[in-house]
Amino acid sequence: MTVHEHRDTSPRAVSFGIITVSDSRGRESDSSGDLIDELVRGGGHSTVSRSLVKDDPEEILAALRKAIEGGADAIVLTGGTGITSRDVTYETIHPLLDKEMSGFGELFRHLSYPQIGSASIMSRAFAGITGGRAVFCLPGSPEAVRLALEQIILPEIGHIAREMRR
Repeated sequence: MTVHEHRDTSPRAVSFGIITVSDSRGRESDSSGDLIDELVRGGGHSTVSRSLVKDDPEEILAALRKAIEGGADAIVLTGGTGITSRDVTYETIHPLLDKEMSGFGELFRHLSYPQIGSASIMSRAFAGITGGRAVFCLPGSPEAVRLALEQIILPEIGHIAREMRR
């Protein structure tokens, strides 16, 4: 089958969990989480879980469990993927991956370069599969969220869901 045939036989709607990782944002200032929810729903998908947690491994893992238990096929985390001492999303989630989609991080940084230049090397955005769920870990900025959702995640999520279920 070609990639186009795969897409044609892929689910049209996928359920999402959204996790914002931030020490400084509250629910009313979670612009990246709001944007993920807006783009997911605008793409014909559903949001089944949404959490806002501190940069703390236990809180991140609890939110991930909540999303999985809520029936999310795909989970998008925003925040905690930088290189500061408080950024722990990578260290918390990456060891849980059954399979990594290494091309996601590579493509994300490639697409980020025209917007932010060489600062794109500081992004540790990544994606993979854990327990039959797709997990995408993004930077916390709304611009990064928009780029990842519009140019990578939403165009491929049905195809990803199809392949995960095989």
